[in-house]
Amino acid sequence: MIERYTLPDMGNIWTEQAKYSKWLDVELAVCEVLAKRGEIPGRAYKTIKSKAKFNVARINKIEEEVKHDVIAFLTSVAEYVGKDSRFIHRGLTSSDVLDTGLALQLRDAADIILVKMEKSVKILKAQVKKYRHVPTIGRSHGIHAEPTTFGLKLAIWWKEMERNVERVKRAREVISYGKMSGAVGTYSNIDPAVEVAVCRKLGLKPAPVSTQIVQRDRHAEFLAALAITASSLDKFATEIRHLQRTEVLEAEEPFTKGQKGSSAMPHKRNPITCERISGLARILRANAVVGLENMPLWHERDISHSSSERVVLPDSTIALDYMLHKFNWLIENLNVYPENMLENMNKMKGLVFSQKVLIGLTKKGISREEGYRIVQDSAMRVWKKEGTMVELLKRDGRVTKHLTDAEIDACFDLRAYLKNVDKIFKRLGV
Repeated sequence: MIERYTLPDMGNIWTEQAKYSKWLDVELAVCEVLAKRGEIPGRAYKTIKSKAKFNVARINKIEEEVKHDVIAFLTSVAEYVGKDSRFIHRGLTSSDVLDTGLALQLRDAADIILVKMEKSVKILKAQVKKYRHVPTIGRSHGIHAEPTTFGLKLAIWWKEMERNVERVKRAREVISYGKMSGAVGTYSNIDPAVEVAVCRKLGLKPAPVSTQIVQRDRHAEFLAALAITASSLDKFATEIRHLQRTEVLEAEEPFTKGQKGSSAMPHKRNPITCERISGLARILRANAVVGLENMPLWHERDISHSSSERVVLPDSTIALDYMLHKFNWLIENLNVYPENMLENMNKMKGLVFSQKVLIGLTKKGISREEGYRIVQDSAMRVWKKEGTMVELLKRDGRVTKHLTDAEIDACFDLRAYLKNVDKIFKRLGV
């Protein structure tokens, strides 16, 4: 995919001008196919093609009276085309144009998003390679667990973004369907072959079966894919926010020259970009729920989905486009502090190596339950600041009865915890 988009392009997709342009593309495609089939005069199609235009202000003015956007649009176009406008919209219903035009907008929006997502994957992969062997403490429940590497932490994000790319690609395909099947989907005034030809011309697929509308499970899936991607970004941003806390400070979002963190406290360096990403993700998750709510419509259609879609579809695509833009900058310029990672790992005075001691004791014939009790006794004393884990274990006769000092020391070798890291990276292809 060629990276040719800039940030404002996503907003341009959702302007009134762009929307009506897509509608006109649909109407012209239908006229062209009908003309080729001999169902409307060829000269009429030439006139329509050369004269068809619209005026957004005029459409809005007409809609004030008729209270119907498609009729207002068609009236505006007719004012430019003249008498041959009677051949425009022949055999169609409003949703044929609305939903097919919307598919074109959503497809374009997905393409812009995918460009940035694929960039995210590349940036994350580069950072994985950079930090693959940088040791850091893994945490569960927010508490020190066992050593890992910062590269492995980033590898989780990298592979998750790859899955998100595939999800959005699938959703792009699911949403790229049009319809020309008329008022209740029976093709009562238009041949199904016209739908096939028009969709092919527009780069879409024809919905195999439809009512008056393209079914909204497609739109729900699209919104869900966007929301899952946004939630991944939220997940990554939340981790960085935790790592940036003053008492942790293992990684930090960029703080640019001239930036200010607080109106009152000159020392502040706040994770504002990460917090912005987390906040926007909440909107996309909420919008995905709207997509689900839009699925159950009355009979062959109602328009309860229409008003909400005019909000959630533009908002979700624009918000995710922005989130990806900020996330890519954030990860590419992330401040990482390996020395703080080691310092934090050592704060617990060896507690994080407890499992190796437990395994060492069981290898000597002690039951797991008894070994766990023995190791936990020393661990709880470390929590009470009575000494380091190694010191306490070497003073515990229940341990030294089975393990030599050298064997105990070996349990605290960081390399033993990270010995299979390269195997993981090999499996990931880095």
